[in-house]
Amino acid sequence: MALSGIQIYKLLPQTNCKECGFPTCLAFAMKLAAKQVELGACPYVSEESKKQLAESAAPPIRLVALRADGTEIKAGNEVVMFRHEKTFYNKPGLFIRVKASDPNLAQKVAEADAYKVNYVGMDFSIDGFAVLADGDLGNAIKTIRTATKRPLILMGDPAALQTGLSACVGETPLLYAADTSNADAMADLAKNHNAALVVKADSLDALADLAQKIQAKGVEDLVLDPSPTTLSAALTCNTQLRRLALKNLRALGYPIIAFPCDAKDEGIAAAQAIAKYAGFVVLSEFKPELLYPLLVLRENIYTDPQKPIQVQPGVYEINSPKPESPVLVTTNFSITYFAVANEVEGSGLPAWLVVTDAEGMSVLTAWAAGKFDAERIAKAIKGFNVADKVSKKRIVLPGHVAVLSGEVEEELPGWEVRVGPREAVDLPAFMKQALN
Repeated sequence: MALSGIQIYKLLPQTNCKECGFPTCLAFAMKLAAKQVELGACPYVSEESKKQLAESAAPPIRLVALRADGTEIKAGNEVVMFRHEKTFYNKPGLFIRVKASDPNLAQKVAEADAYKVNYVGMDFSIDGFAVLADGDLGNAIKTIRTATKRPLILMGDPAALQTGLSACVGETPLLYAADTSNADAMADLAKNHNAALVVKADSLDALADLAQKIQAKGVEDLVLDPSPTTLSAALTCNTQLRRLALKNLRALGYPIIAFPCDAKDEGIAAAQAIAKYAGFVVLSEFKPELLYPLLVLRENIYTDPQKPIQVQPGVYEINSPKPESPVLVTTNFSITYFAVANEVEGSGLPAWLVVTDAEGMSVLTAWAAGKFDAERIAKAIKGFNVADKVSKKRIVLPGHVAVLSGEVEEELPGWEVRVGPREAVDLPAFMKQALN
């Protein structure tokens, strides 16, 4: 059973050294009881106390990492039911299902592996492949490894998986799946090959019993498959699993795997899995039109809600700008960025959009806080080498910070500084009338 803050405090050195980042040992103990800090932050806790505090120090959901030749995808370590309570940490891995018997296996894997989409300065891609052993799994993995280095989920019976694991030396794949009929054989495979293992059952009680049995055999990295048959059942099972894990039911304190590839509406099932607690999500095939919205949804859900939503500072090209196109300046607050970018893009007018690092604040807020001033604007213009991209040195400031125009001219000699409208919706008209 998890310890209370007072019980944890009695096991700490009680020196109030502040080296953990908290003013007192009691404050640190309370944070540790709430699973908001790691025990390792205390440099003076004794080995005996560490053993007693192991349960309270461990996250309620075990961290499981799949690895392959320098690439890694993690799931687990979550501590809340809802992201606004704290945040979600490890984004669910999106895996593409492929078949070992597919004659076009290398081509399909290479196409999916090469997929990359840029979203507000961030590059998104898939996380790995789930290989169905309907043929020679060993040869299939060798073929896959000619096209990708991403982690793998291996799906098949123990005999087939044994062949596949011989081709995964030095990797940490995920084996699917152990049930009541093959639990011992699958556990032995996972233990002997340092692999993670999916535990599959059709009820939470059976899932907990099987997970405990396999853990007793020495397999620590487990993933749960509650085997829901409907969208409603998946939502219920995943929610119950997360809630029970956060109540420190250790037998169910593991990441969840979801198979929207088997659902009637794969897109809806995948979106629900991402939003509701899945750690690994297996898709039926590589479909860019499905992947893009799922990747964006995942990024939005796994963004810390206690921090302003930001875009990557940089120079964004809108409507294929030319050297003579104007240079617009704004902050990296996502709503501000999208307001400006969407209005300019919708107008069809080309422009360079310089997004400065204002710590995720809007224009007025950043200006008032001293995070959006002439020095920062000039630093962005110089740092992003905007002068090398344009033939006409002309920048447009947001109308709300017209007061900065003189200071910007001093910071950027040789540049023409214009003051744009206060609202993004007025930008197209301003660009047509004032910048010709």
